[in-house]
Amino acid sequence: MNIFSEKLKEVFFSVLPVTIIVVLLNFTIVPLGYNLMFRFVIGAMFIVIGLTLFLLGVDLGVTPFGAVLGDEITKRNKLWIVVSAGLVLGFFISYAEPGLLILANQIDTVTLGNISSSSILIVVSAGIACMMVLGFLRILFDLPLYIILNVSYLIVLILGFFVSEEFLAIAFDASGSTTGVLAVPFILALSFGISARKKNSKSSEKDSFGLVAIASVGAIASVMILDIFSKTSEFAGTLPSSQFENLSISGVFMREVFPAIHDSSIAFLPLLVIYIITILISKSISKRENRRMVFGFIYAFLGLIIFFIGVNAGFMEVGSLIGSHLVEQEKYIFLISIGFVLGIVTILAEPAVYVLTHQIEEVTAGYVKRRSVLVALSAGVGLAVALSMLRIVTSDIRLWHYLLPGYIIAVMLTFFAPKLFVGIAFDAGGVATGPMTATFILAFTQGAANSYPNAELLADGFGMIAMVAMMPIITLQILGLVFKIKNRKTIEGEEKSL
Repeated sequence: MNIFSEKLKEVFFSVLPVTIIVVLLNFTIVPLGYNLMFRFVIGAMFIVIGLTLFLLGVDLGVTPFGAVLGDEITKRNKLWIVVSAGLVLGFFISYAEPGLLILANQIDTVTLGNISSSSILIVVSAGIACMMVLGFLRILFDLPLYIILNVSYLIVLILGFFVSEEFLAIAFDASGSTTGVLAVPFILALSFGISARKKNSKSSEKDSFGLVAIASVGAIASVMILDIFSKTSEFAGTLPSSQFENLSISGVFMREVFPAIHDSSIAFLPLLVIYIITILISKSISKRENRRMVFGFIYAFLGLIIFFIGVNAGFMEVGSLIGSHLVEQEKYIFLISIGFVLGIVTILAEPAVYVLTHQIEEVTAGYVKRRSVLVALSAGVGLAVALSMLRIVTSDIRLWHYLLPGYIIAVMLTFFAPKLFVGIAFDAGGVATGPMTATFILAFTQGAANSYPNAELLADGFGMIAMVAMMPIITLQILGLVFKIKNRKTIEGEEKSL
C-alpha cells in the first residue's frame, strides 16, 4: 500500500502542471467551454489513476519479467538462442506498443490506403527485431555503443536522401512511437538482465543502457525502406472533427471503454504468451515471484485501460483545440511559448520516463541523480516542441533543417561524453516520446498545423515526435559532459589539497 501511495503522489504532481496550464488557458485566451473542460478534468483524474496502477504493475511484473528473460537468455550461453530471442521479443514488443498502433492507422490514412496499417506494424516490428538482435550481441561481445549508433545513423542519413518529406517525418515519428509505455520498461529490464551476468561491473553498468536506442533506429530505417520500395506519391490527410458533439459527458467516457480494452489487450497478449512459455521452461522463478508478476501484469493492464480512456476522452481534443485556436487568433508568440511550457510539463507525466530515471539512479548507485536527468530531459522536450511550433508558422523551415544538424551534434557528442551517458541519452530520446507526448502534444501540433494557412498537415503536423526524440539526446549528453568536467575539477582539487 505504501508503494501505491508513493506512485499516486508522484503521478498526481506530474499531471497537475498540465491540468493547471489548461485551466488557466480556459479562463484567459482559449475558452474551451463547460462540456470540454469538464471532460478534460475527468480525463486528468483517469490518467492519474491509470498511470499509478500502470507504474505499480511495471514495478511488480513487467520489469522483473524482463530481467528474468534477460538472465535466461544469457545463461543458456548459445548464440542461436540470443538471436532467436532478440527477433521474437523485438517483433512482439514493438507490435504490441499502443503508440505504434495509433501511428500505423494514421499512415494508412496519409497514403490513401496504399500502405495498410498492418504492413506498417509488420515492417516496423521487423526493423525493431533485427536491431534488438544487434543490441543483444553488443552487450555480449562488448561492442562499442557509439560506433554502432554512428554507423546506424549514417545509414539512416543516406536513406533520407531517397524518401519523401512526409515519410521522413513519419519514419522518425515511428521510432518515437515504438518506445512507449510497454516497450521501454521491458527492453530496459531485458538489457539490465543480460548485462548483469557480465563479470566486469563497470562494463555491465554501461551496457545496461543503449538497447532502446539501437532498437529505435530499426523503426526509422524500416519505414524509409518501405517508402523507397512502395513508390507512393499521393498523400492526403485531414484532421477529423469531434466525434463527441452529440454525446453526454458520461457517454463520451463510456464510448472509449471498449476501444481502450481492445488496444490494451493487443498490447499485452504477446507478452502474456511469452510469459506463459517462460514459466513453463524456467525453473528459477519461485511461486512467490510468479504470483507477484501476475498481479503486476493485472495492475499494468487495468492501468493502461484507464489511461487510454482518460487520454482519448479528455486530453486529445483539448490539445487540438488549443493549438488551432492560438493559430486562428494569430497569437504565434503564445503558440511557441505554450508549446515550450507544455513540452516541459508533459514529459513529467510520461510513465516510461519514471521507469528510465529510476533505473538510471539505481544502476549508477545514485551517482546520476534522477532530478538532474529530469531537468535535462524536460528542457530538451520543451525546446523541441517550441521549435516544432516555429516550423509550423515559418514556411521556409523544413523538418530536415532541424534533424540534420541536430543528429550531427548528437553523434559528435558521443565522442566526448562519458559512455554511460551516451547510452542514457539515446535511450531517453525514445522514452520521451510516450503516450502523453504522442497524444496531447501531437494533437496540439496538428491542431496548429491544420489551422495555419501556409502549413501542410502531413509535412508540418508530423515530425514533432521526431524532434522530441532528438533533443534529449543532445541535452543529456551535455549533462554528461558537465558531470565529467565536475568530476575532473573535484579530483584536481583533492590532489592540490594533498
